[in-house]
Amino acid sequence: MDRMLDDVRLLAHRYDVAPADVHEVPGGVANRGFVLGPRLFVRVARSGFEDDLRKETAVVPVARAAGVRTPAILEYDESRAQVDASYVVVERIHGVEPLTTPSEVALELARLHSAERVSLPGVADDGWGEPRATVADLATRGYLDTGTADWLTGWFDRLERRFDRSAPPVLLHGDVAPHNLLVDPADGSLQALIDWGDAAWGPRAIDFAKLRLTEVAHLLPAYLAATTLTADELAAGILYLHLSWALAKLPTAPWPSQRHWTAPPTSRVLNLLTFFTTNPPHPWPTLT
Repeated sequence: MDRMLDDVRLLAHRYDVAPADVHEVPGGVANRGFVLGPRLFVRVARSGFEDDLRKETAVVPVARAAGVRTPAILEYDESRAQVDASYVVVERIHGVEPLTTPSEVALELARLHSAERVSLPGVADDGWGEPRATVADLATRGYLDTGTADWLTGWFDRLERRFDRSAPPVLLHGDVAPHNLLVDPADGSLQALIDWGDAAWGPRAIDFAKLRLTEVAHLLPAYLAATTLTADELAAGILYLHLSWALAKLPTAPWPSQRHWTAPPTSRVLNLLTFFTTNPPHPWPTLT
């Protein structure tokens, strides 16, 4: 017996949706998702992820006001009176997960990053991190030789001179990846950016750090056209994060059966290698 499914079916009745039209969508680390007929979708927080769902209810209205395509929230309840968990009812967007990141994502991110900073409950500040400490730790633990550690530290030094670490933070989605995008199955056009549980205020480069660099290079011109940034400074910041996160991932244990490309410990490092050996466009070759 699945009590959660039974609770959601009772919830569906309030929206005039028959129990037979309630179906669970597989997957979801932070939430269980349920289709309620053709118009509605319910996300129920798994234990320990209630704060992420609460955060979404604060972020989504701001994102939508900025023009970002994301489903409207119709109801949020954390009382456990109807469902034995926090849940949110949103409009259902008919779409599928893309195989690659559609180009329209660039404009969605430009709109999101233009949102005025306001107080949003649960939305913390994120930052650049301290990659030199990561390099030093890897050298101490024997993952890097001294010469390579010095070379990497110099690379981070050069990249930092090309962007402003103190630039005002922007509103971030925090997990821009194909599994959080919905596209039209017929023509591949972007329908929605979903799942705001990782939203934060921080450097705009973070929203490009979970995409492969080949995808980032493809998206960057459209994004830059909607901002006042230069390609050099944004690309330098993005590469700074990709390199930093790639190194931090190296000593972690393998995580089998995960679909995201960054799950294996060496994926990010190998993505950097692949990207820079396939003739990337300007300004990427100048950043090494």
